[in-house]
Amino acid sequence: MEDKLLFDGQPLTIEQVIAVAQGSKKVALSPAPEFKQRIDKGCTFLATLLKDDGVIYGVTTGYGDSCTVTIPPQLVEELPVHLTRFHGCGLGKVLDKESALAVLCVRLQSLCQGFSGVSWELLERLVLLINQQIIPVIPEEGSVGASGDLTPLSYVAAVLIGEREVYYKDERRSTASVYQELGIEPLKLRPKEGLAIMNGTAVMTALACLAFRRADYLSQLSTRITAMSSIALVGNSSHFDEVLFSVKPHAGQQRVAERIRKDLNHVERPRNADRLQCRYSIRCAPHVIGVLEDALPFLRTTIENELNSANDNPIIDGEGEHVLHGGHFYGGHIAFAMDSLKNCVANLSDLLDRQMALLMDTKFNNGLPSNLSGATAERAMINHGFKAVQIGISAWTAEALKQTMPASVFSRSTECHNQDKVSMGTIAARDCLRVLELTEQVTAAALLASNQAVELRLRQGRLEDFELSKHIVAMRADIATFFEPLEEDRPLEATLRHTIELIRQQHWALYA
Repeated sequence: MEDKLLFDGQPLTIEQVIAVAQGSKKVALSPAPEFKQRIDKGCTFLATLLKDDGVIYGVTTGYGDSCTVTIPPQLVEELPVHLTRFHGCGLGKVLDKESALAVLCVRLQSLCQGFSGVSWELLERLVLLINQQIIPVIPEEGSVGASGDLTPLSYVAAVLIGEREVYYKDERRSTASVYQELGIEPLKLRPKEGLAIMNGTAVMTALACLAFRRADYLSQLSTRITAMSSIALVGNSSHFDEVLFSVKPHAGQQRVAERIRKDLNHVERPRNADRLQCRYSIRCAPHVIGVLEDALPFLRTTIENELNSANDNPIIDGEGEHVLHGGHFYGGHIAFAMDSLKNCVANLSDLLDRQMALLMDTKFNNGLPSNLSGATAERAMINHGFKAVQIGISAWTAEALKQTMPASVFSRSTECHNQDKVSMGTIAARDCLRVLELTEQVTAAALLASNQAVELRLRQGRLEDFELSKHIVAMRADIATFFEPLEEDRPLEATLRHTIELIRQQHWALYA
């Protein structure tokens, strides 16, 4: 039997969501009778309550501020379809396929908690969409993060009923045409199911899972680049001494220092000609990167708590037969996590930008050629090395830093002052992904530049191959397969783009 990720209401990890999003893992609903019974109880209870004229928000009433509007029984079944349609106003870019698959996975996990009153058939349809890679086309913009991700999730609900568009086999097509080709019948939503799909935090949480993974890798890669920059600057490895870091016991900071120590082979390098201490962007790198390293465990807990929650409204307790009206759709925890993460990540950009400045400038680089040019002496005057790349790093860093204004403090009262305090969690998550994108660009450029700087130091004879750790040697050998040392000026865009892609694929195994 094919190994599948089983959905049974038990907790998922960020890594499991990523595996589904990347298409490396198919999914299945648990065959356990008790799991199906829990799902069925909520659905049956709702049906009974509806038959007995119970008042249920979003089932027998309008939505949001319209909750005072009573829906006549003959119109109740039409209400979910209207919910999906009037929210079809998303704008901006659309989520990439990986992000949209993550959204499906996260929403499925929430509904599998058994407190949303949905049918088994709806869960099966989400499983089918994931496994057959029928991916909803979801615009990024239009959510204030309460009542959850209504507008972007309406595109998921619309696909369930055979409307709007999907990606299928690398083509963007109408859902109806794909369903017809595959012999799939559009789902008829039960009275609360439109709300159950749309009223929750699945988009912001899915993006947060993706952001966490990328940030974790950038933390490690920034550490490796710092080590290479320290080597190239003939820095002092005692800045990362174990005893030194034992007296300031932030675990993440200590971990970064340990990684750099190993990359430096514990070599006590000669002092700079005129400095006892390296500048802050080298000496304090563990303190900068360490903030992110220490934040990651907390951020994981926050994101995974949201991932494994029931977060629509109302909550349906099929076991105790309660309808509980609340605000679990509010994305404040994800908003805080993403506002915090983008701050930490942007600081990586700023750190690497400063390291690049040291490597490039002959006033600070301890004898390296200007702009890290590898040109021979007679051709040095017309070659410019990484000069323009440094300008690019500065531009990308500035834009990343500009994005760090917290989104969560820009709450707006909307929807007739029903949604009068909102989380902005989805905007925070999108901002964080943009900061990650810019920082990956900075990191790609800094990696090539620090690699060039080590190469130039080897050529000078001020560094010997045996001084380099096996990890640095292996990484430099891999970089050499697509980047030759820069001697004569040449366009670097294609190489930078390739390096960025390798970073996003997490191509290099860095630290255990």
